[in-house]
Amino acid sequence: MENNMFCFQCQETAGNKGCTKVGVCGKRPEVANMQDLLIDVSRGISAITTQLRSEGFKVSKEGNHLITANLFKTITNANFDEGDIIKRVKESLKVKEELLKNVKDSSKLPEAALWNGTEDEFEGKAKEVGVLRTGDEDIKSLRELITYGLKGLSAYTHHANVLIADDKEVDAFIQKALSKTLDDSLTVDDLVKLTLEVGEYGVKGMALLDKANTSTYGNPEITSVDIGVRKNPAILISGHDLRDLEMLLEQTQGTGVDVYTHGEMLPAQYYPAFKKYENFAGNYGNAWWKQKEEFESFNGPILMTTNCIVPPSDSYKDRIYTTGEVGYPGCKHIEGGIGEEKDFSQIIEHAKRCIPPKEIETGTIVGGFAHNQVFQLADKIVEAVKSGAIKKFVVMAGCDGRHKTRIYYTDFAQALPKDTVILTAGCAKYRYNKLNLGDIGGIPRVLDAGQCNDSYSLALIALKLKEVFGLADVNELPIVYNIAWYEQKAVVVLLALLYLGVKNIHLGPSLPGFLSPNVVNVLVENFGIAGISGVEDDIKALIGI
Repeated sequence: MENNMFCFQCQETAGNKGCTKVGVCGKRPEVANMQDLLIDVSRGISAITTQLRSEGFKVSKEGNHLITANLFKTITNANFDEGDIIKRVKESLKVKEELLKNVKDSSKLPEAALWNGTEDEFEGKAKEVGVLRTGDEDIKSLRELITYGLKGLSAYTHHANVLIADDKEVDAFIQKALSKTLDDSLTVDDLVKLTLEVGEYGVKGMALLDKANTSTYGNPEITSVDIGVRKNPAILISGHDLRDLEMLLEQTQGTGVDVYTHGEMLPAQYYPAFKKYENFAGNYGNAWWKQKEEFESFNGPILMTTNCIVPPSDSYKDRIYTTGEVGYPGCKHIEGGIGEEKDFSQIIEHAKRCIPPKEIETGTIVGGFAHNQVFQLADKIVEAVKSGAIKKFVVMAGCDGRHKTRIYYTDFAQALPKDTVILTAGCAKYRYNKLNLGDIGGIPRVLDAGQCNDSYSLALIALKLKEVFGLADVNELPIVYNIAWYEQKAVVVLLALLYLGVKNIHLGPSLPGFLSPNVVNVLVENFGIAGISGVEDDIKALIGI
């Protein structure tokens, strides 16, 4: 029986094998197929730009931005709008044809670089170029691992681009690596090497974004964030894009409309630049997957700035606004490209007509432990380790999700010995950041570095501690890794950690369905990658008690 689609890029893929009728995320087959086509067209463009660079041609920023935006648009829970994706395929084909005119020698270009079909050919072409185009299981697995890592890297570089920060070397690598997933001459060993290169450039991409964020908004600082509500009408902003938040806060000044963060936007509360806005209220709700109930109770409009959108219920769909690469059919989209000022007047006027948010919890949560802040606490942390007050740091970064098995991460955090400290980043934090786990000599037992891209901070913290303790190997540190994953940004974070030499990472709640048994064996044998089991067994394995 022919598949309507095939997608296995996220942790919740059906049966951990692949979605073939409709995506567990809610993605329709026609959307999945157009995303496959957009990726293939982007591979073709990347083959051309890679060839052009070898011939001495300078690829424009706009060309680089197109590739990263295209990859970002296909990340899990980013864009469900078939029409929007078709529009981007057409735009990309036009760009490809213009670039092709500059190629001196096109004899070695792959078919994807030369194809330029019309819209009535899109559906048929999409079925030819999806995941299943590759027969060999190990080659297919590595090609997709590379592609998903590049999607995650593109998300981070796109955020940096929005803040007018670019790295031509990273862009060139993304395109070269993407084009290599079309090269049938590459062996498993070649692709394993390329996979680790994705990790290397993942570190560079996260460093680019970290610099862009901190140079624009200051270094995150320890902050207590209110999780209750005020009595004003409000806008809820979700996703990751700090520039969107900045523009929204500027435009809501003096309007009587408050702004709350949601999900992965919570860490924006830690940046000094945003604290000057009196209407920047607090954080509302939890991780992305609870949005159906939380968006319902919020009462006001919601701005989705990046991936994390769940197909909305009809009861609040008219309150969803999308921007950037996010799209959902029937939801209002706010336009604005890199370097442009977006007009949020429509969503602000909408908010004024709404009643204030319904209170769903009260209290505060503390975060802001990115690398700069932790470095300031280094002496205190080192002393706590030397005295034995802190026995282990447990990195529990990554993503949250709907899987019932993810209660494991709450149970694991609660069961950890009181002389351990959790280092976290990403929405996985919502499984334990509201627990009362206490502190060790004034150091909170949950140190939240920020968004998923701020896992870079956790790597820097580990490297700093390695330096302070005079160790030769980062794996000699009293740091263990129990990471949750969901989508492609977590993939590039994992590859970045592997590139930095981190070993014995536990990854859950399940190992990726796109990893073939042989590729899993490579990761186990070379890096000690392991899945999760029971809380008690994993604490014994990781903590040693």
